[in-house]
Amino acid sequence: MTEPTLFELSAAGRKGVNYPDSDVPLTNLPANLLRKDLPMPELSELDVVRHFTHLSRLNYSIDGGFYPLGSCTMKYNPKINEVTSRLSGFANTHPLQPIETVQGNLALMYQLQDLLKEISGFPGITLQPAAGAHGEFVGVLIMRAYHASRNDAKRVKILIPDSAHGTNPATSSMVGMEVAPIPSDARGNVDLVALKAACDDTLAGLMLTNPNTLGLFDENVLEVVRIVHEAGGLVYGDGANLNALLGIVRPGDLGIDVMHFNLHKTFSTPHGGGGPGSGPVGVAAHLVDFLPAPIIEIIEPGSEEMAPLYGFKTPSKTIGRIKSFQGHFGMLVRAYTYILMHGPDGLRKVSEYAVLNANYLLSKIRSTYHLPYDRVCMHEFVVEGFWPDVHDVHALDVAKRLMDYNFHPPTNYFPLIVKEALMIEPTETESKQTLDEFADVMVKIAREAREDPQLLKEAPHNTPVGRLDEVKAARDLVLCCWVPEGE
Repeated sequence: MTEPTLFELSAAGRKGVNYPDSDVPLTNLPANLLRKDLPMPELSELDVVRHFTHLSRLNYSIDGGFYPLGSCTMKYNPKINEVTSRLSGFANTHPLQPIETVQGNLALMYQLQDLLKEISGFPGITLQPAAGAHGEFVGVLIMRAYHASRNDAKRVKILIPDSAHGTNPATSSMVGMEVAPIPSDARGNVDLVALKAACDDTLAGLMLTNPNTLGLFDENVLEVVRIVHEAGGLVYGDGANLNALLGIVRPGDLGIDVMHFNLHKTFSTPHGGGGPGSGPVGVAAHLVDFLPAPIIEIIEPGSEEMAPLYGFKTPSKTIGRIKSFQGHFGMLVRAYTYILMHGPDGLRKVSEYAVLNANYLLSKIRSTYHLPYDRVCMHEFVVEGFWPDVHDVHALDVAKRLMDYNFHPPTNYFPLIVKEALMIEPTETESKQTLDEFADVMVKIAREAREDPQLLKEAPHNTPVGRLDEVKAARDLVLCCWVPEGE
C-alpha cells in the first residue's frame, strides 16, 4: 500500500491560499528564466492539512511509543524545553546583533559552559559543534594541534577499540590520522596486552567509548588512560554514553583529555530526523588554548548595580572556527533547561534509573536471548538475535517483527563484534509497565521463531510499507515520487 501524493489528490479549481496584492513594483522576468509548464497540485487548505497530518501519524516518534534504539538514547523530550526555547528573547534574536542586545543569550551559553564543566570535570568547553560526530572531529583536530605544537609530527596513529562507536574511525580518517583497531578482552574491556603493544612513538591517542557499545563500563579504564599517557598519547572520550554516568563519575577525573557531549542523547534535546543536534566538546587544562574560537567569556565584570558584560574570547592556540556562530542555539536552550530542572541530584537519578531500567529489562529476556558478555550492564545491553537451533532466523527478522507489535526495533548488527547483535537501550524515562510489555513481546517473538519462522521472515505485516530492500533503496535512488499519467 502506498500513500497518495498531493498530485493524485489534486482537483482542478481547488485553491488553498490567496496571495495578497504586491506592494512593490512588478518586474518582468526574462523569458529564459520562466518555465512554460510547471504543474502544481490544486488542493484546498483542508486537503493539505489532512494529508500531512495523516503522514505525520505514520511516523514513529518517541512521543508515540517506546524507542529502544541502543547507542542513540531516544529518551523523552520534556515539553518545558520547547517552551523555553521559544521564549521571544531567545527565538527572535539574531547572532549578528550587537552583543549588548543579546546578553541573555550569551549569559545562558556562558552558564551552560560552566554547568558542563562541573558535570564532566573539564575546565574548558566549546559549544560550537553541530552534532556528536562534529564534536569528535573537533576533538581529534585539537589532539592533532596539540602534538603539532610540540613539534611531534610523527604522532599520527589513533587507536580505536572494536567496541567503540562507528564514527570514531571515520573521524580519525577525516582528520588525516592512521587508524589502528584494538580488540576487546573476554569481559568486553579494552585488551590491555594489545593496547600496550600498539603504544609506540607514533601514537597520537586513543578514542575510548566508555561505557562502550556493549553497554559495559571498562573495568580497567584508569589503567588504559595511564598506558596511553605514558606513551605520549592523548585519550579521547566518546561522550555519547554519558547518560549512564551523570553525577556518578566525571570523565575528566578519570584522566580523559578531550570529550564530546551529545546534548540530544544525555540532555534530552530532540534526536533524529537529521538534526539539528549539538555536540559541545570539553578539554583538560593542557588543551584549553586549542579550543575553537570564539569562547563565551565575561569581558567586563559586573557590580551590585550592573550585570557582567558577556562577549567572546579567542584562545591563544585555537584550531579556528568550526561552525557558524555558536552552534545550534535552540538546542543549547533546551539542554540548559533540562539541566536546571533536574539539578545535581536529579541528574544522578537520571543515570541511576537508566542503569536500573537496562538491567531490569535484561533480566526479563536473558534466559531467552543469548548474552555474549555476561556482566551487569550500564544504560544499554547487547544480546544475540538468533538461536542455533532455529534455522535461518536473524536479528533483522526479530526487529521487523517487533514493528507488528508497535515497538520501534532496537539497533541491529552493531557492535560488529557480536553476531546478530540487538542493541537495546530502554533509557530512564520508560515505566516498568512499558518495559514489561516489551520484554513479553521479545519472549513471544522468540517462541514464534521456533513455531512459525516464516512469520518472522515476512514481517512486518501491519505497517503501511512492508519489508524494503534497503540496499537497493540506497543504491537505486528514485528522486521523483510522482509522474503524471502517460509519461
